[in-house]
Amino acid sequence: MQITVVGSGSWGTALATVLAARGHGVTLLARDAAQAAAIERDRENARYLPGVTLDQRIHAGHLGHGIAAGTELVVLAIPSRAFSATLAGLTIPPAAAVLSLTKGLEPGSGRRLSEVAGQVVGDAARIAVLSGPNHAEEVARGTPAATVIASVPIDLAVRLRTEISSERFRVYANADLVGVELAGAAKNVIAVAAGVSDGLGLGDNAKAALITRGLAEMTRLGVAFGADQRTFAGLAGLGDLVATCCSRHSRNRRAGELLAEGMAPAAIEGHIGMVAEGLTTAPTLRAVARERGLELPITERVCALLDGEDPRTAVARLMAREPNTEY
Repeated sequence: MQITVVGSGSWGTALATVLAARGHGVTLLARDAAQAAAIERDRENARYLPGVTLDQRIHAGHLGHGIAAGTELVVLAIPSRAFSATLAGLTIPPAAAVLSLTKGLEPGSGRRLSEVAGQVVGDAARIAVLSGPNHAEEVARGTPAATVIASVPIDLAVRLRTEISSERFRVYANADLVGVELAGAAKNVIAVAAGVSDGLGLGDNAKAALITRGLAEMTRLGVAFGADQRTFAGLAGLGDLVATCCSRHSRNRRAGELLAEGMAPAAIEGHIGMVAEGLTTAPTLRAVARERGLELPITERVCALLDGEDPRTAVARLMAREPNTEY
């Protein structure tokens, strides 16, 4: 296939390496013309994936050049807050499928990003999403990983599974587009909370409880929107939640640590040098849940932290909630 990856961050670049290894021709589009030139010249994305040599099938270009007419698959690897504006500025070839890698919701509206893409493209059946426990740093170096591609109907996910899956990157197809997307958005918020727990030194018991109750929170959210409960026990749910809450590569977990250390939320992404989607998603997810009358206590406390609540106060308020049955 001829594939264009829009977004030259760590994850867009990492998936480009997977696609190129499968024999596809890949164009990696960067917002920064200088970065695109450096990637093309040095065969390395030194800003986001230093030390990873890029396959010769990967060519870097500038976003302003647009998407080539013969592109068969457009992969979107852009932050949720820039998703709508970036997509609106692109001309998607009429026969091309669109695969979103972004794990979040549209700020303000709370729409799932596949809904945004479907509206722009004009055909929801051409839209798929990929989500799972896939840290770019490991995927780019070829360590074994698994993921999920979801679409409605499932036919597109099955086709992309065939084109992308390899002996080092196993892809499953899923028809639960809603569940896969909501799991990907919500797990980042839980990971921020897990980072706060780590930053405060609360230990393994607290973190295990947080992950478990976070999974319950994610599942409750998904089911309210018609998702399949089983999705949250799979790679896009539990798998990605564990990886994001526990890994040293996790930006969202690191963002939580920095919150616990007292860093201002506005300064965190600059300090990390990359986007931490949980910081953007938390208030949007809270608004969506409140509209539905859903109780998301961990999300509420993460939002309170972003509004200036002391981390130890946030923990105390979570622990002091009215006792309840587990299920």
